[in-house]
Amino acid sequence: MNPTPKIFVAGGGKALGSAILRAFEAAGQGRFVGLGAAEPNLRDQRAVDAFFEAERPDWVVYAAGKAGGIGLNRRAPADLILDNLLSATHVIHAAHRCGAAKLLYLASSCVYPKNAPQPIREDSMYTGPLEPTNLAYASAKLAGLELCRAIRQQHGADFNIAVPTNYFGPGDDFSPENSHVVGALMARMRAAKAAGDAELAVWGTGRARREFLYVDDVADAAVFLLASHSWEGPLNIGSGSAVSIAELAQMLKEITGYAGRLTVDTSKPDGMPVKVLESSRLAGLGWSPKVALAQGLAQTYDWYLSQNESQNIPER
Repeated sequence: MNPTPKIFVAGGGKALGSAILRAFEAAGQGRFVGLGAAEPNLRDQRAVDAFFEAERPDWVVYAAGKAGGIGLNRRAPADLILDNLLSATHVIHAAHRCGAAKLLYLASSCVYPKNAPQPIREDSMYTGPLEPTNLAYASAKLAGLELCRAIRQQHGADFNIAVPTNYFGPGDDFSPENSHVVGALMARMRAAKAAGDAELAVWGTGRARREFLYVDDVADAAVFLLASHSWEGPLNIGSGSAVSIAELAQMLKEITGYAGRLTVDTSKPDGMPVKVLESSRLAGLGWSPKVALAQGLAQTYDWYLSQNESQNIPER
């Protein structure tokens, strides 16, 4: 890789953004701008414009925007759509106006229809209605995706779109208010183990199936694509395999050492019944994931414990 590009990772403080920074460094790319407190408030157009005018990054990776699990999607849809619309619009427009040579916009698998044929191909987009529980968030991610596609079409800019599957890993949100399923279950099982709870309820029926990818694998794919490829339309980043939520919960039960009984809470929604991405285009370019699901879950739990040692809760 050429060490000269100046790189801005929007959302560099979040789990995926941090992993992308690590992946760039591992590939010999360390010329970053907008790290930490130097990242502008992406919701503030003036701040974003001033940052791009001053720094003129060559490569931009968009991994920003507010996100969360089903709970946050149901509780704060207006916050989610507004944050994601403002952040994506400001960054993508400023990147184009200030001459960024390449941009990678990381969308979400929520942009695909609820009942899309599985595994989900890229051409399934817009073939049916979205999952209602994350409609606001998904609509905003689609808007950012289409802005990238339109700039590429109208101006010939090397702006590219990738759609990662559900990812997890160090830096995740483990709070009960905002976490996705992996973080939520880890935190709840840790608390249940400490409290000696005899049972723990898993949201939904447990039958919904999801594909999960360790965050460093998603980041590795993003750097691989940005450094060496340019493509039309969205491109999926996934492994092609899935587990049920019940199976995931059992894996986490073993990893966390929780000894109680797992039940289901069918008053809570499942979301999409199945969500697996068809990622043969990416595989055909020569990329495949490196971290197995069980290994990634164990590494994530170890990281989570390391962040919470001060609470004096037994680790395993």
